[in-house]
Amino acid sequence: MKELDKSDNVISVSEKSGRNNLVWDDARSFLAVARYGTLSAAAQTLNIGIATLSRRIDRLEAALDVPLFVRQQSGYQLTEDGAELVEKAEALEEAARALGASVNHHPYLTGKVRLATAENLATTLILPALPEFRELHPRLMVEIVTDITAVNVHRRDADLAVRMVKPTRGNVAIRRLGTLGYGLYASSDYLATRQADSDRGNYESDSFVSWGEVQAHLPAAQWVERILRGRQPVITTTSLSTQIAATAAGLGLAVIPHFLAEGAGLTCVDADIGIDQPIYLVIQSDLAQARRTRVMADFLSDLIIANRSRLQGH
Repeated sequence: MKELDKSDNVISVSEKSGRNNLVWDDARSFLAVARYGTLSAAAQTLNIGIATLSRRIDRLEAALDVPLFVRQQSGYQLTEDGAELVEKAEALEEAARALGASVNHHPYLTGKVRLATAENLATTLILPALPEFRELHPRLMVEIVTDITAVNVHRRDADLAVRMVKPTRGNVAIRRLGTLGYGLYASSDYLATRQADSDRGNYESDSFVSWGEVQAHLPAAQWVERILRGRQPVITTTSLSTQIAATAAGLGLAVIPHFLAEGAGLTCVDADIGIDQPIYLVIQSDLAQARRTRVMADFLSDLIIANRSRLQGH
């Protein structure tokens, strides 16, 4: 098992002044640090190590012979020269993106790519964006499997997967894309009848919607069990869609992903209950460079990264 690593794509820019050639990944690293302000956040976005990121910034500054950042304990702040470079680096980024799109778009890309993911991600996030993917690859068939409890990428049950549990074995490549945030939610009708002295963290008088025995291992189910301390939930279900319906009906409080609860018109009682889950992209290692798998992986990565705040619940 290995972390998914994208090879450096080099765009050399020679200058008559005799400066060293510039490397595109150095410019990309510069933009990430400029946007996020810290090495740790930028390195996570680029899926590289902090030491590698630091070397790229140093190499770019040496090639340009100017300091681009002021290193502070709180993070990296752009210098005047660095601020002037942002627009030029973004132009490079756009050119690289256009070049990648022209290479990846192949009218004869055919076959099937099988994606395993959670049903809530498939129905609410991935499927609404899939028409754009289909426009680029109209001959590529997409198969989505939402029963991920029975699917293992390393057993070749799927080509790639978006999941919240990191695989611990198998010949797979892994990349963390974001975080799925959870909160405690209720309907407005339930809150209208809730006891006035029910402070945050005090749920002695509350009813709860929870999971059945088969799903008792889920973090949400375990959180509710800890809160109930031996009391029974008012109802248990076996899917998030029925949990949301039960909560919307006013049956009680439920632990629900933020992006699903807000779309259902529910009210957040506690936005941070400590069970947020990482979102991983998992690919069979021997398929990671296959074009049909790669274009789907790029599509999923861009989609989830673009929706990071929504998924995390900011």
